[in-house]
Amino acid sequence: MKKPTNFYSIILGVAILLSPASLSAQIMDSKSIVAPGAQMEKLGDGYKFTEGPVPDKDGNVFFTDQPNNKIIRWDAESGKFSVFSDKAGRANGMYFDKKGNLVACSDEDNQVWSFDKNGKPTVLVKDYDGKLLNGPNDLWIDTKGGIYLTDPLYKRDYWKRDPAMQQDGEHVYYLSPDHKKLVRVDEKLKKPNGIIGTSDGKKLYVADIGDNKTYVYDIQKDGSLANRTLFVPKGSDGMILDEEGNLYITGKGVTVFDKKGEQIAHFPVHNGWTANICFGGKNRDMLFITAETAVYGLKMKVKGVK
Repeated sequence: MKKPTNFYSIILGVAILLSPASLSAQIMDSKSIVAPGAQMEKLGDGYKFTEGPVPDKDGNVFFTDQPNNKIIRWDAESGKFSVFSDKAGRANGMYFDKKGNLVACSDEDNQVWSFDKNGKPTVLVKDYDGKLLNGPNDLWIDTKGGIYLTDPLYKRDYWKRDPAMQQDGEHVYYLSPDHKKLVRVDEKLKKPNGIIGTSDGKKLYVADIGDNKTYVYDIQKDGSLANRTLFVPKGSDGMILDEEGNLYITGKGVTVFDKKGEQIAHFPVHNGWTANICFGGKNRDMLFITAETAVYGLKMKVKGVK
């Protein structure tokens, strides 16, 4: 989540307030990946700041209302919302592991938590080298069960800790599949934020929102990263990949790039800051978007990666 110090009242970015006609034109220009006739639909609102959407195996989407310390569940069949946890540790970015546990960057105490199916949390990461993390922000779980996570510093007004940076920089980390060893895998980014990997476990995309760049890495057998390459000269808050390998990044709406880094689509969202996205729905063809106080859906021709 990319926010300034007082993120409840100030939102980064310029609000994108386009007319419905303009929005329709933008979606039509992206018809190669959007379902015929599809329009952006507001699925729900009334939240304080939405983040971290991720689908379970049935396509139901879990997302956070971080200021209100809740994880919300959207039902893919009925479209109804329910509270999964109201003690979420100020959860931000999230991802499901193979056992169905919901793993979250819970930055209330700068930790990574795992929620079981009943919403009971277990702490997976509490520090690095004996010191608190800055504020775990987003994560992705690889095919082995290892967890990549970003750790930028966004000062929170609910912290009881010293709000100063706890580590010696803002880095990317990897938690081993047995959850026993946390290592740094990139120490040369300004402010890493969004993160996502390919389904084959070979590539990792990381957005350096502080330097307005997104990189792609080769994932090594031991979980380390190699061959960092600039993918696009544009940063991102949250990110997702579709089944064709297109990368979706967020901030001022949603922008889509193909495998070569060529922009193929842009979807304006009627709110000032688009924080994150995922593919949800029973067929994983609903682009589920979290944008400030509301969540949106857009029916797609392409599907998300399982």
